[in-house]
Amino acid sequence: MPTTHANAHAITGMIKRLNRADYDRWATQIRHTGGCRQPIHLRGKVDHYDRATGQLLHRYTTRTEPDGILRVPCKTRRASRCPACAETYRADTYQLIRAGLIGGKGVPDTVTTHPTLFVTLTAPSFGTVHARNEKNGKAQPCHARRNAETCPHGRVMSCTERHSKDDPRLGEPLCPDCYDYTGSVLFNALAPLLWKRFTDSVRRHLAKTGGLALKDLRHHLTLSFAKVAEYQRRGVVHFHAVIRLDGPDGPTTPPPAWATADALTQAVGHAAKAVTATASAHTNQPARVLRWGAQLDIRPITLGGDLTEQAVAGYIAKYATKAAECVGTLDRRINPLDNLEAFNLRDHARRLITTCMHLGALPELAELRLADWAHMLGFRGHFSTRSRRYSTTLGQLRAAREHHARDHDITTGRLPLFDEDTVLVISEWEYAGKGHSLGDALLAAALTRTPLPTSQHPGGSRS
Repeated sequence: MPTTHANAHAITGMIKRLNRADYDRWATQIRHTGGCRQPIHLRGKVDHYDRATGQLLHRYTTRTEPDGILRVPCKTRRASRCPACAETYRADTYQLIRAGLIGGKGVPDTVTTHPTLFVTLTAPSFGTVHARNEKNGKAQPCHARRNAETCPHGRVMSCTERHSKDDPRLGEPLCPDCYDYTGSVLFNALAPLLWKRFTDSVRRHLAKTGGLALKDLRHHLTLSFAKVAEYQRRGVVHFHAVIRLDGPDGPTTPPPAWATADALTQAVGHAAKAVTATASAHTNQPARVLRWGAQLDIRPITLGGDLTEQAVAGYIAKYATKAAECVGTLDRRINPLDNLEAFNLRDHARRLITTCMHLGALPELAELRLADWAHMLGFRGHFSTRSRRYSTTLGQLRAAREHHARDHDITTGRLPLFDEDTVLVISEWEYAGKGHSLGDALLAAALTRTPLPTSQHPGGSRS
């Protein structure tokens, strides 16, 4: 569609919406979505019946709504798809992490006395990449080597540039042909298994420290954690985790006296070095044994210390809304028939995706589903996870927000006040689409003060 025609179409749509009799109700719906960029359209009704008599007490139907639909937030966690919904997810994650550090949301404030660590587990090296190094706030040469070797492909393995923070070469291999793309992809695919084996090893080491059999540990100690995965520019994930020691009933009970921060630190250090995961042999390649990288960061979290609970919660929540976009890949699944050249991908990202597609076609690695997760560069785990007793849940936070909204609707007269024990609620909903027209997108951005994606700016490019 030509740009001038798109502009005219958007302006015409804005005028039509503004002149409609139901504009105020449409604007209210848009505000209730919080500025969602791609709201879900629902069509249906909700009936409230008296359980005793069967009398219809109240009915809500979308027939009276603008366009005959109800618009609700998409609730994605990805900031690249919807910044507004991702911000809600980030804020909820922040509250979840913080509650596990200082209490609240059903967690007692005595949890501050429990040994708690902030741990970062990294990936090993798969080849030298361009990096930004700083010393005393000043950028240092990337990889300056006086007698640098020349790789088999004729590239000198040295870089004397002082890269800026937004240099697109950051994370790119000095020699792409030397880089271990297979190892990088397999590490991402096996990272969730490495994490599981890591936590199991921590528990075994703690049981040994306490002189207990592993099966008896749960009667004395609970290992609670919350973690998030972060992509490095080179395309591999590493994990940031809050790890806490509780008593047998979780945060409401203290851990035994022997379960100290030092004991937890030793257990984490041992487990990070001990655990491995093996990828099956394939196409004349031997089995690959993968493990965590040598860089392991373990820091205690204490009230009033150098590492505060606000800083930790904010740091983890920030990465809960991101994925592999920083590497230059796509934020959607890739079809095997897609032409990767048409997506204007970074060469490094394209090679990682191509490796996923190639390895995913091998029967020996079929269980890793690498082709399905090529857009995630092989990683198929959950980005943000928590143990059952760490703190509250995202579901409980959403339920509290919905309960607050319902109370507001009752107070303002949009819903009648019912005794929930005597009322039967029957809902019927169907999916009716998503997103905005060009004109509606402009109005929604103005109403909620949210930026438009580039493709929807008048005069901007459209994909």
